[in-house]
Amino acid sequence: MAHQLGPQSEFTSSARNHFFTKLKPVCVDISRLVLQGQQQNPDKAASDRRLQDLVTQLNGTLEAQIQYDATVLDHKLADYVFFPLSHVLRQQGSYSIRLIETVIKSLRLLIQYGWKARISKDLSQQLLILLTFIVGGVPGQERSQPTRPEETILEGYKALTVLIRFAGLSSKDSPLTDSKIIPSFGHAVSVILDSVVDGATPAIQLEALQAILTVYNTIKQDDVLATFFPGTVSSLCRVLSPPISTRAQRRVLVSGVNVLRAVLTNVLGDLKTRNLLRQTEEAHIDADGAASKNENTEGKVLTPAWLKATVAQVKVALSTVLKLRNHDGADVRMVMERLCITLLDECHSALSNCTSMLVESAMVLREDHNGPASLGSDMLSGEKAMFFGTSLQDLATIYPELTDAINTTVYNWITTMPRAMQSSDERVKQQALRNIVKSSELVSALQIESSNLEELLSSALRDSVVTLVLNTKDAKVLNEVEFDQNLWRSSDLVQTSQELQTYRPVILAQESQRDTRKDVASLIHNIGSSTQQTRLAADMLPYIRDSTGVNQISSFWLSFELVKSSFAKTSEVDDLLDLTNAAPDPSFPEDQESVFNELYSFSVSMLDAHSDANDEVDWRLEAIALEITAFGASRLGQAFRPELIDVLYPIATFLGATRPELRGHAITTLNSIAMSCGYGSVSELIIDNVDYMVNSISLRLNQFDISPASTKVLTMMIRLTGPSLLPYLDDVVAGIFAALDNYHGYSAFVGNLFGVLSEVVEQGVKADNLLIQDGKSKPVSHKKRPLESSGIEDTLALLDKRVKRKREEEEEDDVEEIIRGHPAEAWKSAKEELDAIESRDKGEDEPEEEPASNDEVAPPKSPTYTLLTKITSLTQHYLTSPTPTLRKQLLDLLSKVSAALAADENAFLPLVNDVWPVIVSRLHDPEPYVVVSACATLAALCEGAGDFLSSRVKTEWWDGLGKWFFRARDDARKISSRGVGAGGLGATRSSRGSMPGKQHDTATGGGIVIPMREGSGDTDGLQLEASSSSSRSGATTSTTVGLGRFASAAQTWDAVVSLLIAIVSFVLIEDDIFEQILDLLADDVLSRNKEARRALEVVNADAVWLAMYERGLVEPLPTTPVMDGVVFAPLGEVGG
Repeated sequence: MAHQLGPQSEFTSSARNHFFTKLKPVCVDISRLVLQGQQQNPDKAASDRRLQDLVTQLNGTLEAQIQYDATVLDHKLADYVFFPLSHVLRQQGSYSIRLIETVIKSLRLLIQYGWKARISKDLSQQLLILLTFIVGGVPGQERSQPTRPEETILEGYKALTVLIRFAGLSSKDSPLTDSKIIPSFGHAVSVILDSVVDGATPAIQLEALQAILTVYNTIKQDDVLATFFPGTVSSLCRVLSPPISTRAQRRVLVSGVNVLRAVLTNVLGDLKTRNLLRQTEEAHIDADGAASKNENTEGKVLTPAWLKATVAQVKVALSTVLKLRNHDGADVRMVMERLCITLLDECHSALSNCTSMLVESAMVLREDHNGPASLGSDMLSGEKAMFFGTSLQDLATIYPELTDAINTTVYNWITTMPRAMQSSDERVKQQALRNIVKSSELVSALQIESSNLEELLSSALRDSVVTLVLNTKDAKVLNEVEFDQNLWRSSDLVQTSQELQTYRPVILAQESQRDTRKDVASLIHNIGSSTQQTRLAADMLPYIRDSTGVNQISSFWLSFELVKSSFAKTSEVDDLLDLTNAAPDPSFPEDQESVFNELYSFSVSMLDAHSDANDEVDWRLEAIALEITAFGASRLGQAFRPELIDVLYPIATFLGATRPELRGHAITTLNSIAMSCGYGSVSELIIDNVDYMVNSISLRLNQFDISPASTKVLTMMIRLTGPSLLPYLDDVVAGIFAALDNYHGYSAFVGNLFGVLSEVVEQGVKADNLLIQDGKSKPVSHKKRPLESSGIEDTLALLDKRVKRKREEEEEDDVEEIIRGHPAEAWKSAKEELDAIESRDKGEDEPEEEPASNDEVAPPKSPTYTLLTKITSLTQHYLTSPTPTLRKQLLDLLSKVSAALAADENAFLPLVNDVWPVIVSRLHDPEPYVVVSACATLAALCEGAGDFLSSRVKTEWWDGLGKWFFRARDDARKISSRGVGAGGLGATRSSRGSMPGKQHDTATGGGIVIPMREGSGDTDGLQLEASSSSSRSGATTSTTVGLGRFASAAQTWDAVVSLLIAIVSFVLIEDDIFEQILDLLADDVLSRNKEARRALEVVNADAVWLAMYERGLVEPLPTTPVMDGVVFAPLGEVGG
């Protein structure tokens, strides 16, 4: 083992000799070159380069050996190596800074690993002066000297730190504190402190801080440290206070706080100052002996007077340093907390005047972690590592007087919280709220109970929330964008999702207040125990009942949040302990359930009183009431279903609220209740409880207590539930009919009621089994089909039908059955038919009628079908309403319902007979959009009734309907001739189609302007072409026009074209009427509208071709037809 070398080997002579053989040639060469330099060597530049290489080689050899085995380098080898280096240091002014820096590196290694504590007194003092001059310059000549590189200064501070540390270990008292050298040592400390404040780089500042820490950890003379103490604290406070602290790096601040903590504890620690503290106490007790004691302390630094003055100055310094408690860096806040805890513990008596501010800062910096701090991040090298697990709570247990300081701090924070909420800086608000949270946790941990604090906290909470609400601006624009007015109509609401169950905040709703809102919620959640939270919530109840405005809102919201947090804490405890049979607290009769029941009762009354016309109630109260109702449902689960009788309809009324926030809350509440009560969606919730809601609405309708909210809720119910709700609406629709009878003069109100009926129709037509109950409805198509040529097979089929019919007649004669022919009486009116339906629904016996022989008995109709029939029959009485929008709404309703009712002709055709005259009269309505809707409704009736309208169309046509059609076309052409497009309408000349006895000439001059479509069939083009004889020869003129096809006349003509197509497609008409329709459409429509052309060709394709041929719209046949016995005349050009 004696010859083994390695990091763990002992120093042996052979290893030292081997290391010496490496050092000797280098040291000899360095000495030779230095001596040559003193003798005016002519080749000095080459000599300096060689010297630089040798010193670098020496430093590398030392570092390599230290990394391998540092024990080989002893004080003797250090003396040998230092000899040539000392010559360089004596003549440092004649060598480069780089060389001096390398020498300082080697010197630091010699001190740290060579001499160690054996460094001589004289050498340590000389090196102290030398290194001080290198890093700080010669006193009084700093400006005249060139600035040294930052790297050189950094190496100088490293060497100085090592020198101070090992010099202090060399003897009982450090040789650097000798009376002869103490001025130089004081100067060195001043230089170090200057670099702490004004260091060129953070690395230099950190090394300077390390050097100061070494001074206070190694120097054992308290009077020397007391001499340096004021300057040290002053410099550290400059670094840790604005403006330097705002631009300093966090690692500098962390190290600075740690050094300040070490300095204060080493100088003002209770163990260091216990004698001075005792003398101070004795001086207070025996004032007469103070003079004699002062005589004994003359010439001393550490005196009671010094302590008193120093403590006062330290308090001022700490007041500036403790501002770092609000620093953004977590590591800075951690070391600040450690500073406060350490001073409260180790300087408890000496710095008793700083207790209040230290306690307050420690509470501000109190974090959730209670474990030991991470020492690796905030400990400086050389500082004795120690376990740091003491907290403010532990100190309050050790020192009971700290409890009073904690109470005072908490009292001050609670008192100033409402004022802090008035600040425009959100960070100030957040800090105040977090302070209350931390103080509440500490008070609970220390089990400090104070009724005054609880009352004060209750009042401060309410006042703070009031202040926050008053200072919050209403972000109307943002809310209106996010909550569309018709959002509740969306079908997405019928599905329950987590997103739809999240409420938007009622208090502090702005995005800039998000962090403040989180801190308020954290404060409410962490404020005391569950019992304390319930007690605070109960204190808010009188303000909810008696106050108004913002005070009521704040109390309501706070009470709910406290109860909600209390239930959450109780649930966490119940998971661990079974306290079901525990006796209640006799000192506080109010429990969670009773407080929540009060809130719930107030919320239900608030929801019941909701009305669109009542703007006095703040919407935030109603929003909080909705949240409380949803929370109650989440707690009770399916047991909440009986409560739906009282709350479901009021909640639904908020879907029609004017405030978008209330509509959003209502949607979220419905989804939350649906999930809590075990429903898959809001649709299932409403369907399962439809009797409650229908009864609520029916009661209001029967009492004529109808508001816009009622109609909107009913519309929402119908839209969300779809056709499945309609069978339950008999009474509601009857109530609407009664309301229409009593208030038919109020057009807006009638419009709202018919809006509900329109929704009934819109959903009713979607029903699967709408038409026939327990049967299959056969679709009826009245569309005309082209005639097919008959052959021998058709003739044989016709003969077979005749033989079969004759045989059936003979069989009927044999059994003497009476065959009834066509009906001997007129159709029943719609009223009689509805009366019969209602009597059958009520179970009354109908008068027996003579059976209809061969007629099939009509299957029973579904309730939805009956409902739609009633609504359709009712509309005819309001089509003459003075409100045009209502007239259009009713016409659209009839258009939707026609297709659904058409399958049962026995019920549908009487309705058509009743509404036909009123709808036809709407064609002469002064409002064009009503005329357009009337045309669409008549087209729908033609499609549903078919040939039943043949005689009515004939009568109306010759009574003036035909003239009206021609007039509508002429109006469109006149607008076109004035340069306004008529939706594609144009004329190449005067119309050939006209009513008998009247010519409809529309062409003035040589031609008219007609719209031209660009590309393929684009009907939206707004370009017009001037048509004349010259335009047909190739010359065209285009121009840009105004309304185009959006003009009223153009819109009306488009609707007329659709109506004419429906008449031709579904109704049997006379040839004369067909010819006039053909004349109406031939000029301008058939060439572009394929649907119109197909419909007319089904009736008479030859007539359509001839009309278009006469107008030059089709080419003549390329060849003349050939037929035996017939000669066809050649066709010439016609109409071109």
